[in-house]
Amino acid sequence: MRVFAVSDIHVDYAENLNWVLDLDRTAYKDDVLILAGDISDRMPLLEQVFRSLQESFRAVLFVPGNHELWVRDKDFSCSLDKFEAVAKLCSRCGVHTEIHEEEGVSFVPLYSWYDFSFGEPDKNLKLAWRDFHVCSWPAHMQESHKVSEYFLSLNSPRLNTKNNAVISFSHFLPRIDVMPEKIPLERRAVYPVLGSEKLGAQVKQLNPDIHVYGHSHVNQSIELDNIRYINNAFAYPKESRIARKKLHCIYDNTKPMNANA
Repeated sequence: MRVFAVSDIHVDYAENLNWVLDLDRTAYKDDVLILAGDISDRMPLLEQVFRSLQESFRAVLFVPGNHELWVRDKDFSCSLDKFEAVAKLCSRCGVHTEIHEEEGVSFVPLYSWYDFSFGEPDKNLKLAWRDFHVCSWPAHMQESHKVSEYFLSLNSPRLNTKNNAVISFSHFLPRIDVMPEKIPLERRAVYPVLGSEKLGAQVKQLNPDIHVYGHSHVNQSIELDNIRYINNAFAYPKESRIARKKLHCIYDNTKPMNANA
């Protein structure tokens, strides 16, 4: 069994959607795919992607990103309502959003949001970041840290998972030091909305062998505190220099751990 990971497919772009639909239908029948969020905010596209990938892989695992929780029509009362609808869609399509086990490997999805623990957003970011305009939260969850706390609370029952190997995954970054040092200072203005230190504490408590994340669109594989952190973002069509633009095998149980990382 091999485990592949990809995030940030953004199939609203036709070339990205075509990449998904053109994946080989036989090459991955014994394999697992981790989808670390940001497929699309449009439910019909999300369902199309889920059903297509289900035809290719033994199991498809998913955790939503920020794009999945955008509310741009009257179909959903708020982003939390959309979150629950996405979970129901996953269930109908056979996509796993709970702890899943295959051949001695436990896969642990971790929900999250950003809480500005990586820094305070400046005025420009508050104006430009679309989540602040197209996400809508219940009255008791208006601040980002409360949104983050809600999603993190859903992870608590999952943090004692043990197995021969444990692979966890989130959309958001669990620690800012997974970002490469080469990132220019002018591009670090988005760091406040990349993730959460409290998510990082949960990952540390779980102590998986591998943690997969997305969101940053910057591909990465780095070991920190005995955990391998991997980002394989497909990203927007023009982001070819920071994205692999292909599936990435992160685990193969016929090889030593992290041989593919």
